[in-house]
Amino acid sequence: MDELINQEESINELLARYGVKFGVYKNNTFHEQLFPFDTLPRIIPSHEFDYLEKGLIQRVNALNLFLKDIYTNYQIVKDGVIPEDFIFSSTGYLSPCIGMVPPKGIYSHISGIDLVQAKDGTWYVLEDNLRIPSGASYPMIARDLMRRAAPNIFRTYNVRDNRDYAKMLEETMDYVNMGGINVILTPGRYNSAYFEHSYLAEKSHATLATPQELFVENATLFYKNHLGYKVKVGSLYRRISDDYLDPLAFKPESLIGVPQSMSAYREGNVALINAPGNGIADDKGIYYFVPKMIQYYLHEEPILHNAPTYLPFYEEDRKYVLDNLEKLVVKDVSEAGGYGVVFGSDMDEETLQKWRDIISREPRRFIAQEVIDFIDLPIHENDKEVYRKADLRAFVLSGEKTRVWASGLTRFSRNPDSFVVNSSQGGGFKDTWVLSQ
Repeated sequence: MDELINQEESINELLARYGVKFGVYKNNTFHEQLFPFDTLPRIIPSHEFDYLEKGLIQRVNALNLFLKDIYTNYQIVKDGVIPEDFIFSSTGYLSPCIGMVPPKGIYSHISGIDLVQAKDGTWYVLEDNLRIPSGASYPMIARDLMRRAAPNIFRTYNVRDNRDYAKMLEETMDYVNMGGINVILTPGRYNSAYFEHSYLAEKSHATLATPQELFVENATLFYKNHLGYKVKVGSLYRRISDDYLDPLAFKPESLIGVPQSMSAYREGNVALINAPGNGIADDKGIYYFVPKMIQYYLHEEPILHNAPTYLPFYEEDRKYVLDNLEKLVVKDVSEAGGYGVVFGSDMDEETLQKWRDIISREPRRFIAQEVIDFIDLPIHENDKEVYRKADLRAFVLSGEKTRVWASGLTRFSRNPDSFVVNSSQGGGFKDTWVLSQ
């Protein structure tokens, strides 16, 4: 690995030159910063990835069935598996999407499932990201640069090629395409993931478009090309959150949406990737019920574990959380990116009591979990090898069939005392090597 370590600085310089940065809005100011890359890879043996692959396919299939059910028949609610109030009080549940079934019945075409591995080797799912999961482009370009820097390494270690993500993405968009071109919709240069939008568009042969280049006529979505001609859009991979997608359906003040795009979607003239309304499945409270969804829809036992989770919404769980808050981690169900996460172990007694009061007043707003002491991975820092907490975002694509990309985004904390690895919290990333047989 010395060959890779020696190239780390030059690889990070190239990443910066190519614009592989992460943007953060803080105090109403946009900050763009390098997403630090560590050349020591995470290595996943073939048999271990095969296990993860089966579990991830099972989980995403169940979540897609849940989304279809919850916007059409509500059967899982009628059968008492999930409380009605729990669904309809979620900020991620969008009433304008009720009764709308997307092309081919697929809601989450691109799912980002966040996992950690405990020190005993057990994998736990921490979060399901089914709205606009980001991050696939970073290991794609990093692997390309690593191949250039140390080509012999990949023959020695027999690593599975990860250059097929763009083809998987293109095939997924093609499968649900309603006639027309594939478009990746970006809010523009100042979006935190703009590099990814442009990189994925280039690699998947899709058209990169801003909202100003799209318009709707007769419930049909069009792209205006550089010659001024309009071209029908059959599949729109939108990198804009639901609230801002269509100012006529959601937030009227949105300046980055496409007016009437929901009308084109409702008429079946365009596929939206991912489907609006998926936020209900991202709700950290709904996460608690995913193992039950797998049993309910698939009649199978879950392959992957949830982290041990408590819902203060239930009286028994609430009592346990209040009595054991000092050893739990509390998460706001609607937050993302590492925000809204607090550790009881970091609180003094006054702060603990404050949080007990908040949880008692707003039990639906939070979940609490046991703290998993997940593994540390080696990183190269100041000419030394040190260990930091790391997770894995696996990418699962649902088209003609559900497939797991044999790679992923491994994020690590740069703070030796932190369990929070998100890039928005200052973390870095590694390449993920899935070994062949």
